[in-house]
Amino acid sequence: MAKGLPFTIRVVTALLLLRESSQAGAGRNDDAVSKGVDSRGQTEGLPTLTVTTILEDPYVMVRGAELEGYCMDLLGALAGMLRFQYRVKVVGDGQYGAVSAGGNWTGMIGEILRKEADIAVAPLTVTSAREEVVSFTTPFLQTGIGILLRKDTVSQEMSFFHFLSPFSKETWTGLLFAYLLTCCCLFLVARLSPCEWNEPKNEENHFTFLNSLWFGAGALALQGVTPRPQALSVRVVAVVWWLFTLALLAAYIANFTALLSSGSEQLPIQTFEDLVKQRNLEFGTLEGSSTFYFFKNSKNPIHQMIYEYMEKRREHVLVKTYQEAVQRVMDSNYAFIGESISQDLAAARHCNLIRAPEVIGARGFGIATTQASPWTKPLSIAVLKLRELGDLDYLRNKWWESSCLRQSRDRWSPLEPPALGGLFLALGVGLALGVLAALAELSNSSRLTAGHAKKSCCSVFIEEICTRLRIKEKARPSQETSGKANA
Repeated sequence: MAKGLPFTIRVVTALLLLRESSQAGAGRNDDAVSKGVDSRGQTEGLPTLTVTTILEDPYVMVRGAELEGYCMDLLGALAGMLRFQYRVKVVGDGQYGAVSAGGNWTGMIGEILRKEADIAVAPLTVTSAREEVVSFTTPFLQTGIGILLRKDTVSQEMSFFHFLSPFSKETWTGLLFAYLLTCCCLFLVARLSPCEWNEPKNEENHFTFLNSLWFGAGALALQGVTPRPQALSVRVVAVVWWLFTLALLAAYIANFTALLSSGSEQLPIQTFEDLVKQRNLEFGTLEGSSTFYFFKNSKNPIHQMIYEYMEKRREHVLVKTYQEAVQRVMDSNYAFIGESISQDLAAARHCNLIRAPEVIGARGFGIATTQASPWTKPLSIAVLKLRELGDLDYLRNKWWESSCLRQSRDRWSPLEPPALGGLFLALGVGLALGVLAALAELSNSSRLTAGHAKKSCCSVFIEEICTRLRIKEKARPSQETSGKANA
């Protein structure tokens, strides 16, 4: 009994020490995760890569004790295909990667150059400057540079002529031309048709040019007006014009309703040129980002003006993180210039935000490695395989899906002439048929008159046209003058 007691004490002491060491190890693991370190895929015999990334929604986010997001899912898929372990750490300075004043690279690019990380899996833009010091894989996401705005800061009062917005200027011009052409055809057909104007010498033609204009305007307002057409040719022109106006009014009402519900016409900032010209909003981008250097190196005058504005006010308009940029857009009169794909997500998560239509500087997000890394080509091939299998599209839909995003895709735009091209073509064909019908009616009437008068059909036909178009009256004075001269 006395000999067994010390043994029992030693066993209990050993168990307590093991418990304390396990708790300490768990505490160290928790500290590691809280500092942005995430170790996954721990399997014996596989190579372990240190992965640097940056916290940005939805690419990498902290959820409890783990990291999740688009880049984490992508990293897991790549590890499964290429059979490697990985240890994820968040970049220490919170930067993507740019050359500092001392000539050294900051951010994730700097950590790769200093061998603190093997690869960088993040929304890291592939640029020529970065490509000179590190290697990039095939881009896993395509993006560009856009403008993120708050809807109420860019909305403006509707103009006095807002009712003209459903159609573009070209469409309104085409509509005016179609109206005048139809009225001219109506006037011409009504004078040529003997069924509409039987006795040109004794009767007055009711379809004067002014009455023809009034008839066409009444059809636009869906109102019946006089005079009423009697001849088949005139009715053909009238019916074609009525059908044209019905379809046109339906398109106008539908597009005007979409305009009022979408509110996209109230965006005065559509392009980067609009952003430079306005004075109500401040604008900036991420400090040290590829977007900032894009404007710095661009030769475009508008881009140079944007860079000069940001450089002069860099302490006030440049932001440190993407989250700060989104929050500033929501809280103040500020426009954020950045990656369009990230702005689409912000507009999806916050329904009071919207991205301007113009996107410039097409670029892509790639995985960065050291220039001599053996992992560059295998990672590029794996990214291409994931794209071919549709996995990248699945991840895109998984992390970007939102009801606000679906609404922002349905952007309103005025109807252009090509959208109504078939309608204008049908009107032109109908007017041509009406004119041909009027000539056929006049030709038939001239043939009957020529038979009774025993004259040439062509001479009677020409005489009828001259009489109806008032050409003969103009020729009479010259004929009388020549008669007097002969006398």
